[in-house]
Amino acid sequence: MAVQIKRSSVASTLSLTPLIDVVFLLLIFFLVTSEFEDEERRLDIVLPSATSAVPMTAKPREVVVDIDAEGTVYIGGKPTSIDLLQSLLESAVANNPTNQTVVIRADREATFQPVVNVMDVCNRAGISDYSVTTQEGPGS
Repeated sequence: MAVQIKRSSVASTLSLTPLIDVVFLLLIFFLVTSEFEDEERRLDIVLPSATSAVPMTAKPREVVVDIDAEGTVYIGGKPTSIDLLQSLLESAVANNPTNQTVVIRADREATFQPVVNVMDVCNRAGISDYSVTTQEGPGS
């Protein structure tokens, strides 16, 4: 006697409950195993001293320098001279000597000379981590 297997419509639908359970388990796993910054500094230890160590006096922050089509340099939306830019960058390096970054945003119609001037000021201020931003995609 042959056995007939009936296919029901319930078996053909996909149950999302096990998938949701797995996602929640992964979320709990990553939350439990991640290390938090505050927990790393709870230990009462005395750090070694170094003569060349310089403490950070401000939170690391990138400086954004904008250059419009006429070649005017802006910081924070305000026009800035090259001399003032250098003093601002030097004070930023004094607050964050190891990893101060500068982002240079130049208009596509601007000549290259103001960009080179800002790069030169970055080098004189001791900032080697600067970048010129571009727009993704082909130029039009």
